[in-house]
Amino acid sequence: MTTVTQVELVIGGMTCASCANRVERKLNKLDGVTATVNYATEKARVEFPPELGTDALVAQVEAAGYTAELPAPPAAEEEVAPADPTRPLRDRLVISAVLAVPVVLLAMVPALQFTYWQWISLVLAAPVVVWGAWPFHRAAWTNLRHGAATMDTLVSMGTLAALGWSLYALLLGTAGVPGMTHPFTLTVERGGGAGSIYLEVAAGVTVFILAGRYVEARSKRQAGAALRALLDLGAKDVTVLRGGREVRVPVGELAVGDRFVVRPGETVAADGVVEDGSSAVDASMITGESLPVDVVRGDAVVGGCTNSSGRLVVRATRVGSDTQLARMARLVEDAQNGKAAVQRLADRVSGVFVPVVIVLAVATLGFWLGSGAGADVAFTAAVAVLIIACPCALGLATPTALLVGTGRGAQLGVLIKGPEVLESTRRVDTVVLDKTGTLTTGRMSLHAVHAAEAVDSGEALHLAAAVEQASEHPVGRAIAAAAQERFGELPGVSEFDSLPGLGVRGLVSELSGDVVIAHAVLVGRPALLAEHDVAMPESLSADVERAQEEGRTAVVVSWDGVARAVIVVGDSLRAGSADAVRRLRELGLTPMLLTGDNAEAGATVAALVGIAPEDVVAGVLPEGKVATITRLQGEGKVVAMVGDGVNDAAALATADLGLAIGTGTDAAIEASDLTLVRGDLLAAVDAIRLSRRTLAVIKGNLFWAFAYNVAALPLAATGLLNPMIAGATMAFSSVFVVTNSLRLRRFRSVIPPEGATGG
Repeated sequence: MTTVTQVELVIGGMTCASCANRVERKLNKLDGVTATVNYATEKARVEFPPELGTDALVAQVEAAGYTAELPAPPAAEEEVAPADPTRPLRDRLVISAVLAVPVVLLAMVPALQFTYWQWISLVLAAPVVVWGAWPFHRAAWTNLRHGAATMDTLVSMGTLAALGWSLYALLLGTAGVPGMTHPFTLTVERGGGAGSIYLEVAAGVTVFILAGRYVEARSKRQAGAALRALLDLGAKDVTVLRGGREVRVPVGELAVGDRFVVRPGETVAADGVVEDGSSAVDASMITGESLPVDVVRGDAVVGGCTNSSGRLVVRATRVGSDTQLARMARLVEDAQNGKAAVQRLADRVSGVFVPVVIVLAVATLGFWLGSGAGADVAFTAAVAVLIIACPCALGLATPTALLVGTGRGAQLGVLIKGPEVLESTRRVDTVVLDKTGTLTTGRMSLHAVHAAEAVDSGEALHLAAAVEQASEHPVGRAIAAAAQERFGELPGVSEFDSLPGLGVRGLVSELSGDVVIAHAVLVGRPALLAEHDVAMPESLSADVERAQEEGRTAVVVSWDGVARAVIVVGDSLRAGSADAVRRLRELGLTPMLLTGDNAEAGATVAALVGIAPEDVVAGVLPEGKVATITRLQGEGKVVAMVGDGVNDAAALATADLGLAIGTGTDAAIEASDLTLVRGDLLAAVDAIRLSRRTLAVIKGNLFWAFAYNVAALPLAATGLLNPMIAGATMAFSSVFVVTNSLRLRRFRSVIPPEGATGG
C-alpha cells in the first residue's frame, strides 16, 4: 500500500473562485497528488507521496502565479497576533474614494467645471487608477499569463483604457485647452472623441469594485474563527496530582495516565475516567444532551465539559489532538475545506463577457482602420467599446444589494456572512433542526409538580426547594429558582447532605403559628427513597415513568418518611417553534429533527412542533450529525442545518447552508453561514426568505448592468457613442442598481411585533 503525506498550504494571491480552481488543477497535475483548494480560507489541503516533498508543491503553485507556504506553528501564532488582513484593502478604498468623489462631481456637474478643471481631475484620478486599482492590474496580468479572463481583466482594461484615452485627449487632443467643458448633450453622432475625457469613469469604477472586494474580504476573515472558538473551549491550565501534591501546569504538559483534579465550575482538561469523587457534568456543549450527567468513580468524562458541582479526580485517557474536542475541530475544518466555494455570479458571466468585449474592441479597431476612417475615429470607437463595457453598475450590483440586504437582516436579527451564502438558500430543500437550544431553550426549568392524594403541590415544591437551594446540582438549582419566583424567600435548611448520584436531604424548619415544625426532607431519584425504606405509591411511580418517557428528569419528594410528590424538570420548547416549522414547510422545505438526546425526548419535541416521526434522528454524537447530513446530501438533498451548540459546529459547516442560533456558542456561530441573533426559530424563516429575496435582487442588478452595457456596445462599435451618452448611461445604470437594491429595506419579518400580525 502506497503511503501518502498530508499537508496544508497557505495560498496567497487568489482574487476569485476561478483562481482557487486554477491552483487546484495545477497541483493535481503532479503524480500521486490529490489537492483541495478553498478560496474562502485561502488554504490548500494536499495529499502527496513523501518522496515528492513540499518544495515541489510550493513550486507548482508559484508556477501558476500564486504564492504558497506552510502555516506558522501554533507557538508562533500565539506570540504574534495576526494583523487584520482587510486593513490594507480598507485603506486603499478610503483613499481612492476621497480622491475619486471630486473627479466624479467635476465631470457630472458642468457648473463646477472651472478653468483647468480637467487637469485637476487628472491629478486626482491617476493615483486612483494606478495605485487604487493595482490589485486588479496585478490579477489581470496573472490571468493573462495563464490565458484566463475574469472580472479583474475587465476592470483593469477598462480603467486603463479610460485613463489612457483621457491622457491622449488632454495631451494630444483638444480636451486640455483652457475652458474646456463637458456639457450634457444626448446627441448621437460619429466623432473622433479627442476632446472627451473619461477620468470619472476610471476613478468611479475603481472605487465601486474596491468597495465590493472589501465587503467580500470582511466575510472571508471569519472563515477560521470556528476552529479558534472550538479550541478556546478547552482548558488552558490543569491541576495535576504529582507525588501526592497538586501542581498547576499548562494543559499541553498533560500526558496520558496523569491524574488531574477538576473543581466545581472548571472545564475538564482532557478525556478521561473518574477515579475519585462524584459530580454532575454539563456535557451539552459537546454531546447536545440537555440534562446534566451524573458521574461517579469509573465513569468516562469528555474534555471541554464543565464540572457543575463536586470535586473530581480524573485519569487522562486521551490528551491534545486525540481528545473528542480536538476531533470535532478537525471535523469542522474538514467540512469547511470540503465545501466548494461558490463563484461570484459576476465572475461567471464575465468569464464569457470579457473575451467577447476584447474581441469586439479589436474587431472595431480593425474595421475602422480598414475602412479608411482614420486612426482617430478607429481608436475612439475601440476605446468606447472597452469603456461602455467597463462594469460601473456591475461593480455596484452585488455589494449594494448585499449591504442593504445584510443591513435589513441585522435589523431583523439575521446576520448573512457573504454573497456565496445567498446562492445556497435558493437550492435548499431540507432543513435539519437541532433540538436542544434550537427548538427548545436549552435551559433546565420546572415543568410540573405531581402530588400524591391529599398533598398540596405547593407545599411539596416549597419544602423540596428549601433543601435544593443548598445544592449545586443544575436540577436542584432549577427547582430552587422556580420556588423562589413563586414564594419569595425560602426557609432555611440544617443537617444538609448531598448524596452523589442520588439526591439531597436535610431538615427544614417552618414556623406554624407559635410552633416551629421540622421536616426531614428527601429529594432525589427513586433509589434514594429505597435506601431510606420509603415506599413509592403507584401513582407517583407512574408520574416518574411518564416524565422519563418524555425525556425529562423526575425527582421524588419525601418528608417525614412518606413519599408525597414528583417534581418534573427539563428543557422547554421555544415560543414560536411550531409556527416556524409550519412556515418552513410553506417555503417548500422538509423539516427534520436531529438531536443528541434520547429517542423519547426527540419524539416528544417532534410531536409538539409538527415534525413527522420518520424525520427524527436521535441519540447522535457530533460525528453522527455530520454523517446524517452527508447521507442526506448523498441522496440528492440540499441541506440546511439550524443549531446552537459546539456539538453542532461540524454539522453546520458540513451542511449546504448553516444557520446558528445567536444565543448559542461561538463555535456554532462561526461555523455557520447565517446567524440568528434573536434566538427565535422564526428568524430562520426570515433568514431564508431574506436571502432568497436578496439573491433575486442581485440577479436583477446583474442582468440590468449587463443589459445596459450590451445595448450600448453596438453604438460604441459603430462610432456613434457620444461621451455624454456613455456617461449618462453609466450613471443611470448605477442609479437603477442602487434603487433596486434599496427595495430590500421594505422586507417584512414573519415575527409579529408585540403581538401584531406579521407582514
